Amino acid sequence: MGIFDKLFGGGKKKVSKETAETRGVHMPDLNIPIDEKFTIHFKKNGGKFLYCDSFSEISEALKNIVDENGWQNHPFFIMDDRLKERFSKEGIGFTNAAKQSDVFFTTCEHLIAQNGSILVCSNQLKEQKLYELPPNVIVFATTSQLVESIGEGLKKIKKMYGHSIPANITTLKHFQANEENSDDFLTYGSSSKNLYLLFLEDL
Repeated sequence: MGIFDKLFGGGKKKVSKETAETRGVHMPDLNIPIDEKFTIHFKKNGGKFLYCDSFSEISEALKNIVDENGWQNHPFFIMDDRLKERFSKEGIGFTNAAKQSDVFFTTCEHLIAQNGSILVCSNQLKEQKLYELPPNVIVFATTSQLVESIGEGLKKIKKMYGHSIPANITTLKHFQANEENSDDFLTYGSSSKNLYLLFLEDL
């Protein structure tokens, strides 16, 4: 399957239009696999989803994003040197200054199926607030980072880091402005972001 077929939630997993789009906000949670649930809510939030089986497909998807937006000469703002090393052969320039870029390239801690949000912390943001980031965000994540809820994600962070729990824990959820996410305390003070998720199968 071509990478463009996977744009905006394609790929292996298929969710019927009726199931994904006719669900009311206050309806009971869907009893479906966690990856499908995340996809439904993530797309409702306005995120752009690219499912990839291999790193070569990640490379192709990233190239397509750059071409689609004309970002060939735009350095990506990056705060994780591991990403810089992993994507060093992709022909992308990087900068450590947020004001010098229109694109923030990052990893995350977890993907939250319950509401389609992306859990990040100081490991990704350092001391930056969401509204200080560039308007366009590309997140590189894997299927093993999927969790059911924010509570589960926070428990995993606590278990992983012990007494050295990272600061600045928040969620990326505002991929388009709407009333549904206006009362989310974890995204207080944030602004809507144009967000792409490069989602790598690693299970």
